[in-house]
Amino acid sequence: MELSEGPTTISELGRRLDVHRTTSLRLLRTLEEERFVRRADDGSYRLGPRMAALAAAALDGLDIRASAARHLAALGRTCGQTIHLGVLEDGQVMYLDKVESRQAVRMYSHIGALAPLHATGIGKALLAYMSAGERDALLGEAPYPRCTPHTLTDRAALDTVLDRITRQGWSLDDFEHEEYIHCVAAPVFDAAGRVAAAISISAPSMILDRPGLLAFTEDLTATAQAISEELGWRRR
Repeated sequence: MELSEGPTTISELGRRLDVHRTTSLRLLRTLEEERFVRRADDGSYRLGPRMAALAAAALDGLDIRASAARHLAALGRTCGQTIHLGVLEDGQVMYLDKVESRQAVRMYSHIGALAPLHATGIGKALLAYMSAGERDALLGEAPYPRCTPHTLTDRAALDTVLDRITRQGWSLDDFEHEEYIHCVAAPVFDAAGRVAAAISISAPSMILDRPGLLAFTEDLTATAQAISEELGWRRR
């Protein structure tokens, strides 16, 4: 819609649509009656509250799993390792989708499983793009539960890692949730620029070493960006 780019006048709208001014006026008045547009004091027209409500309903109807599916499958073909899509659910990570590894040794994880935010790649990717207040509400008081000897249980140490994630665009689970499994994860954003989910590449250390895992970060972040764009996100 022409008004999505900002307020416009009847004459300007007529020029853009190549219609007479009276036609523009008739269209705008009809839309104004239905509250799809509203007229400002200076005579210009802009989007109205009903259009905003429709947009919100459309965004709520987006299915992250469906939007991500083909991108996750493509990433799985590229790296051959386990791919997860996770979202925030009741203060934990919930695995929303999974692409199985092509390796003989596979991860024990399943769709619907829950995992801690502070000890997983997906969880840290979600936390990194939240406000400090949101983190406080989700994490509570430290020390946090220890899953392995490598789990970050201190808030200051965790915040340092989260700051690094926002700078580099991806997170690392350095054997923090499961002792022999490491992963890299990247955030997925919605149309409003909020973190909506995260995706990860996971592998046992005996299958893929640290340099091999980190070599996939570019493919990972490109996939996360493609899913974000499916959800309406645009780089600013």
